[in-house]
Amino acid sequence: MHDQPKYEPLEASAFFRDGQASRPLVEGTVARGQLREDEHFYTGKVNGQPATTFPGPITRELMDRGQQRYDIYCAPCHDRVGRGEGMIVKRGYRQPQSFHIDRLRDAPPGHFFDAITNGFGAMPDFRAQIRPEDRWAVVAYIRALQLSQHASESDTKR
Repeated sequence: MHDQPKYEPLEASAFFRDGQASRPLVEGTVARGQLREDEHFYTGKVNGQPATTFPGPITRELMDRGQQRYDIYCAPCHDRVGRGEGMIVKRGYRQPQSFHIDRLRDAPPGHFFDAITNGFGAMPDFRAQIRPEDRWAVVAYIRALQLSQHASESDTKR
């Protein structure tokens, strides 16, 4: 029972002509759970342009998840407030732009989603590390950071 007759991934096989046990994907098929039709959710774009809206509601749970993911993946460079003065920068890594400059405060949410997905400048891509739903959570949290650093007195009143 220890060595059952089965093929393991990338194992050689005399059964198929090409000598491989792993079969190539059938052209035109999509693996279960891999169909990504929602351009807005999976790319951060709408009609090829950065999305100006979020693909779903912004909830407390989403914000909490965004803060958690931000603290893990983003704060080492961008710091906990988003000024671009993280610990890695203090150790000599290139400083990213502050999230609080006008250009980034005015940038649409899709811009941040795309930067997390594909990288931007010296920033590497995080598509393999951060799932799309978590990328949107991080973007929502970045928006909250931006608001927190530029709140006016009227923003604090009910």
